[in-house]
Amino acid sequence: MKLHELQPAPGSRKKAVRVGRGIGSGNGKTSGRGQKGQNARSGGGVRLGFEGGQTPLFRRLPKRGFTNINRKEYAVVNLDKLNRFEDGTEVTPELLLETGVISKLKSGVKVLGKGQIEKKLTVKAHKFSASAKAAIEAAGGKTEVI
Repeated sequence: MKLHELQPAPGSRKKAVRVGRGIGSGNGKTSGRGQKGQNARSGGGVRLGFEGGQTPLFRRLPKRGFTNINRKEYAVVNLDKLNRFEDGTEVTPELLLETGVISKLKSGVKVLGKGQIEKKLTVKAHKFSASAKAAIEAAGGKTEVI
């Protein structure tokens, strides 16, 4: 197969219906909208969530909880991800971002204690779980809160 022989799968591409193009097209005159009424008008139709005057679902359901506007979300790093670095490396959020361990800094980096750490590292992060801090120090490394 060559590039010029590529074709979409049969039946996967369908031509758009061209409405209002004469009586012979089957969709002329009223363009498939029927006779009069709200949906026949330009800009017609009901708003999103409208249920014909019945109280809409979003108003029937009770309100629950609230959204904390001051919430901080941290980029999470587990201990087993830190084994990729060499002994004695200073692991910073910028280094984690560069090496692709985290994809976004968010409100900071939090190190969690999942997995084992075998390297002696100096880890700089915004937060540490108690188990992560203990594991890093047990491996001979240091933790530093930024």
